[in-house]
Amino acid sequence: MRNLPNILKAKIESRIQNNALRQLPSEANLIDFASNDYLGFSKSELIFNQTHQYLLDNAFVQNGATGSRLLSGNHNLYSITENFISTFHQAETALIFNSGYDTNVGFFSSVPQKGDLILYDELCHASIRDGIQLSYSKSYKFNHNDFEDLERLILRNQNTTIYIVTESVFSMDGDTPNLKELVHLSEKHNCYLVLDEAHALGVFGDKGQGLVQEFDVQDKVFARIMTFGKGLGCHGAAILGSQELKQYLVNFARSFIYTTGLSPHSVATILVAYQFLEKENKDIKLLRENIIHFNQQKNLLGLKPIFVRSKSAIQSVIIPGNEKVKSIAKQLQEKGFDVKAILSPTVPEGQERLRFCLHAFNSKDEISNVLQLLSTFVFGPQI
Repeated sequence: MRNLPNILKAKIESRIQNNALRQLPSEANLIDFASNDYLGFSKSELIFNQTHQYLLDNAFVQNGATGSRLLSGNHNLYSITENFISTFHQAETALIFNSGYDTNVGFFSSVPQKGDLILYDELCHASIRDGIQLSYSKSYKFNHNDFEDLERLILRNQNTTIYIVTESVFSMDGDTPNLKELVHLSEKHNCYLVLDEAHALGVFGDKGQGLVQEFDVQDKVFARIMTFGKGLGCHGAAILGSQELKQYLVNFARSFIYTTGLSPHSVATILVAYQFLEKENKDIKLLRENIIHFNQQKNLLGLKPIFVRSKSAIQSVIIPGNEKVKSIAKQLQEKGFDVKAILSPTVPEGQERLRFCLHAFNSKDEISNVLQLLSTFVFGPQI
């Protein structure tokens, strides 16, 4: 096989020199503080068995979708599941995409038009920014959760269609914007508000519906992106919005049009996982108890100043420098705790961090022990 061109070799070498080379990890039997499986649904035997039984009971004995949804892949499970999702989220419609990345790329590359303006939070996910780059519209980022900065940009660009884009829970910091204030601002200036709820689904709301419904502003949001690979423990994503928006996306979102649909098994898993959210809330309660316990323990250990403030399942401790944060992550892993280091350039230089993901299935002792170890590795043994 031919070797890489020299310019690509140089980019790999630069990553190695900066101690930032990404590599696929091997599976390790460690206590999970790394995955996005907040409720443990991905490993639920009940969901697995009920999905299998649902497929058998409804004669869905089929491994693949066979084509794109506009050709042969739009099996009946799609409409059943999309109807359930839209009802659950109090939305007019839902449209399922193959992944959260596909959803954001499809939406932002097709909906904002030439002459429109996208204003997005500077910490928005890479999939949002990639979709924006594919758009013909102009775009500017505003300072993280800074609505004064956002309004300044709005006032400078009043004679155009404006889309405000942010996340209800940010994937690296775990913090949240003030949704009430954001909705007020978008209505005041007649903007279209788009919210990515990837890390809020299963975590916020009485039944894990997300932060938008917890604040009862679902009728004020133009589009919600719900991703299923986190709290729902499966795969795929959906855009919630009006019937007109759904019709538009079916016609113009290229990541929807030109890809093979999800298999019946994948869609059935989404449906069954949503049914569990609607009927069962014990896992949501356990998760919330663990979030409270984590915050209490980090305060008791004097760790609060180095953590990003968060009431979500994502808790990040800032440890500048790729080498240092990787070293502490390795020490925690050697003690049996799967905690991942987030390195630059994934986060800005100086903002390297350990990212703790909390779950319903983590025990209180596991949380206390991993934070005690973190305290020791960061501050040294207490005398």
